Order: sequence, then C-alpha cells, then structure tokens
Amino acid sequence: MNDTVVVRPAVESDLAEVAQLAGQLVRLHHDADPRRFLLVDRVEEGYARWFAQELTRPQAVILVAASPKEVVGYAYGALAGRDWNMLLDAHGAIHDVFVASTARRAGIGRALVSALAATLEKLGAPRLVLSTMVSNEAAQRVFRECGFRATMLEMTRDRPEQPRQV
Repeated sequence: MNDTVVVRPAVESDLAEVAQLAGQLVRLHHDADPRRFLLVDRVEEGYARWFAQELTRPQAVILVAASPKEVVGYAYGALAGRDWNMLLDAHGAIHDVFVASTARRAGIGRALVSALAATLEKLGAPRLVLSTMVSNEAAQRVFRECGFRATMLEMTRDRPEQPRQV
C-alpha cells in the first residue's frame, strides 16, 4: 500500500467523500445487473445520512483509506446477531469495501479488509461474512487472500413478464 495512504476510522467530515465512493459502488453493481441491484435517486445523499447514523452506533464500523488530499477508499461493516433465515450465528457483516479506480492495485482494498476484519473481531465477532458479485474476481481474490472462503452463492430469478391484456 502507498505510504501516503492511511487506513483509519471515518469521521463526520469524511462522509461526503465516502458517500461519493458509495454511490460509485452502487452504480457498479447496478450496471452489472440492474434487475438485481437497487439504484435510487440521490444515492449519495442517502448514504451520507445513513453513514452519519452508523458513525454513532457502537456495533458499526466505517473505515477510510485517506491520502493527504482525499479519501480514496472505504469499508463498512457491523456486528450482527443470529440470523435463522441465513442459518448464520452471531457474526460481523462486511457490507461495503470500495477503492476509487485511480487508487486500485496498490493494496488499499486488502488493507481496508484486514483493518475492518481486525476491528470487527476486536468488537467480538466470532466470524465474518460478506457477499461479493460473482463477476468481481479481483475482489474475490483479495477476500481469499484475507482468509475468506466461499460458502454461499446467491441466485436471482425475476418474475416472468406477464402478457398484456388487450
């Protein structure tokens, strides 16, 4: 990782930049499969509000990768309890990991994942769970290098179009 980039806990003044990166992440997913991934109007504003709430929640963690000039990546996760639907006991959920395109391939994603994993484990997470797009092989490689293994594959089916009544 570049020596000028530091991974640290997010603070409120980071949230505008983090929200911009989150918007890029949403669009990346939506562009890959618009029938599966939600894209709402003013997604960055929504993320800024959401992350402001999450900063105050002790079970949530938002980290940033910051250069002296800007935030170039972020990671977001939280402690979660038992989930009977997922057959998953208490865990740390990694929700977002994103690095700006201009800062990729420098180890920043790996540093964010490692720091988020360490923080969630320090908060008591006995295991960590994340989801990644099937087509995002680069992210999957980083996650494997950080000790993750594949356990589930999400599959989506859209309701077939109904014939129009004439």
